Amino acid sequence: MRPMLRRLLPDTPPVTGRERLRASTGALLGILITGLIGSLAIGPDPSLPALIAPMGASAVLLFAVPVSPLAQPWSIIGGNTIAALVGVAAAAIVPNPFAAAALAIGISIGLMMTLRCLHPPSGAIALTAVLGGPAIHDLGYAFVIWPVLGNSFALLALALIFNNVTGRRYPHRALPASTDHGTKDPAPIQRIGFSSDDLDEVLKEYDAFLDVDRDDLETILRRTELRSYRRRGGDLSCDSFMSRDVVTASPAMSVLDAQKLMQSHHIKALPVIGQDAKVIGIVTQTDLFDKVNWVGAPSNLVARILLAVSGKAEPRGTVETIMTSPVTTAQPDMPLAEAIIRFAENGLHYLPVITGDNRLVGILSQSDVLIAMLADRDGRP
Repeated sequence: MRPMLRRLLPDTPPVTGRERLRASTGALLGILITGLIGSLAIGPDPSLPALIAPMGASAVLLFAVPVSPLAQPWSIIGGNTIAALVGVAAAAIVPNPFAAAALAIGISIGLMMTLRCLHPPSGAIALTAVLGGPAIHDLGYAFVIWPVLGNSFALLALALIFNNVTGRRYPHRALPASTDHGTKDPAPIQRIGFSSDDLDEVLKEYDAFLDVDRDDLETILRRTELRSYRRRGGDLSCDSFMSRDVVTASPAMSVLDAQKLMQSHHIKALPVIGQDAKVIGIVTQTDLFDKVNWVGAPSNLVARILLAVSGKAEPRGTVETIMTSPVTTAQPDMPLAEAIIRFAENGLHYLPVITGDNRLVGILSQSDVLIAMLADRDGRP
């Protein structure tokens, strides 16, 4: 009996109690505030509903699964608008309510898939337009404006605020590849295993809507590959191959001094150490090229403001103005394969190695990793 019941349960990844609380709280606040906004918008008019039932289903998507393609802003606004228009038209043209409801659902789904705004709660919007009774029918196409778009925009605005405040990027979008150099070469993480074209071809053959962003799917598969490599990567750790006598910079060090320090030691990165001897950032040659205006220091206030807006720093500025912070780090006992994953996923060349209290004990470079791989291959410790 139990095996059969387990087969009926969806095979979903585990979710922490914190995430369940976050989603539940978001939906509670979203529906409550949307209803209050609706009450204020329509006033005492009894003919207009302040809040319609399909918004409950939209809240599930917007707050519980904000990464879903079905929960994105165009999905809720486009899907609900299309479904409301089709539903009102079907109710006006087709006398039989069941035939009108079926027609409204079928056409709405086809249009939403074509226009890439599939949103399951929109099906309930179409049914509400057809089966909502005299009060809804009397609204005609005004039903599209209120309550459909009014509720949709209010709930979407709340989802935008709540999700981003609680640590969920919304609208969801794939993180830009930090290793894109603008050349024909793929990023390092894309040079192992399958190619992006392979994934696209498989998705075409699959020919079904997947409730996961295509870029998210590729990221999941590539991380799975990297972790399988880590599992097979042996027992090498970062402290066996890291550099221990590390040249560092302070946040108050001038950009010019940082450049001279790199040149004199023939290095390309400087961990930045704060007053408490803890790592607070890293400055690299790329930062010196990209974030510093080497043409010359601006001589007036307006020029300096324009320079700040452009994201550049003055040559006489400090390391603090151009360093990368927070910085991706490693720990001494971290498996070298895990460090390789961090290099590949983030497009990095250096990883400061820190203790549990964030104090610097070394730095690991891609060259160190290559040496470690060769040493492991030759059987040397």
